[in-house]
Amino acid sequence: MPSPPHRLFSLLLVLGLGACDGQSPDFSRPEPGEALSAGSATVRRSDRDAFAQPSANLTPVQRLEFAVGNSFFRKPWVTAPASTTARDGLGPLFNTNACQNCHLRDGRGHPPEARADNAVSLLVRLSLPETPATAPLAERLGVVPEPLYGTQLQSMAVLGVVPEARVRLSYDSHRLRFSDGFEVALRRPRLQLDHLSYGPLHPDTRFSLRVAPPMIGLGLLEAIPEAAILAGADPDDTNGDGISGRPNRVRDLARQNTALGRFGWKAGQPNLNQQNADAFFNDLGLSSSLLPGRSCTPIQADCLAGADGGVPEVSDHLLARVLFYTRHLGVPTRRAVDDPQVLAGKALFHRAGCAQCHTPAFVTAANAAEPELANQTIRPYSDLLLHDMGDGLADNRTEFKANGREWRTPPLWGIGLTQKVAGHIRLLHDGRARSLLEALLWHAGEAQAARDRVLTFDAGQRAALLAFLNSL
Repeated sequence: MPSPPHRLFSLLLVLGLGACDGQSPDFSRPEPGEALSAGSATVRRSDRDAFAQPSANLTPVQRLEFAVGNSFFRKPWVTAPASTTARDGLGPLFNTNACQNCHLRDGRGHPPEARADNAVSLLVRLSLPETPATAPLAERLGVVPEPLYGTQLQSMAVLGVVPEARVRLSYDSHRLRFSDGFEVALRRPRLQLDHLSYGPLHPDTRFSLRVAPPMIGLGLLEAIPEAAILAGADPDDTNGDGISGRPNRVRDLARQNTALGRFGWKAGQPNLNQQNADAFFNDLGLSSSLLPGRSCTPIQADCLAGADGGVPEVSDHLLARVLFYTRHLGVPTRRAVDDPQVLAGKALFHRAGCAQCHTPAFVTAANAAEPELANQTIRPYSDLLLHDMGDGLADNRTEFKANGREWRTPPLWGIGLTQKVAGHIRLLHDGRARSLLEALLWHAGEAQAARDRVLTFDAGQRAALLAFLNSL
């Protein structure tokens, strides 16, 4: 039940978060333009297709270009040779045959159900610990590949090729208690692999489970000035607040240099074009000029010998259409920004310290890649930096500069529409959390103090915090 308005007003007074002293932020009313999470690009939809809309500031001609990119994102690719030459070359090893299968209606993926035939929208990344001998490889790829299976398990294959493995999950559970006695059950996934077709995995293999993240607002995140992101970094915690925040430095394949990482659960990709090319290559087994060849290891002879769909299979023209599409998927408008309970939850979000990593707002660069992305005040609730999230969320797998306990702060915009868009709530990098509250309670490491403050919240405060998060 929502807390009564007098309780929410009292809560604001108790927190001392009013504007009366002229110093603290005023959480008694919305900020100007707060409902427009993506500035003039904000989409005024909150239904099941809210994540699949073009940015609101596109012209009619640009909307046609968006639709072309959408067709390549949604429709299945087929094996080669085929009469559909623009979409052939799938595999030979792959995880899915269409981008939309992982990003459900451009939203969030999910772990496999207990008896699912394949994992589809959950990926299993692989690597070995770095050694002095493999350091140059790790610098170039970000990780050291597992010798037989590479950097990602593919659980599907074209006819005549054997899939690499079957992925199953089970869960271990424990409970966490709030100060008022309210308990929440948390579950940790346990990876189970069988039918390893190319031999046993190296005994030192590190595994990382990754569900597909939402696609909204990616072009706007790409348009945030690098200096604005780096201004939030404090790798040595010089201010002593317990929050560091480190940029990942990754390989830019097109420019052949090192760049700021922005995309992926560990900020392992520098820009959207490379993120898209990597997904085509590893998830669908499709080559591009940026990532040519095959996603096969040297021992996978049947994979190496399979038919291709041309060189490259994803042309530069097609890749550019998908880039335009992924840059311009709009962010839905906020809901109920002036609701007293939502405003109280916003105050609690800041009071707990959540905004120290989930940075509310940025202004995009004037020289953004597309004019429609430029000079926009956006509210992604992310600093795009790496943070130590503790042992509970650790995958113990490095990726460029990210260590095994670090994750990029995921944007929170649109999170309240997860159920409506994707038909489920499976949060965090591996989809273990079945609710916003579960996701919050897994926070540790740099977020331990914030999590502990939330554990002191009573039922009314918990409801207010969740109302705020669901409004995003």
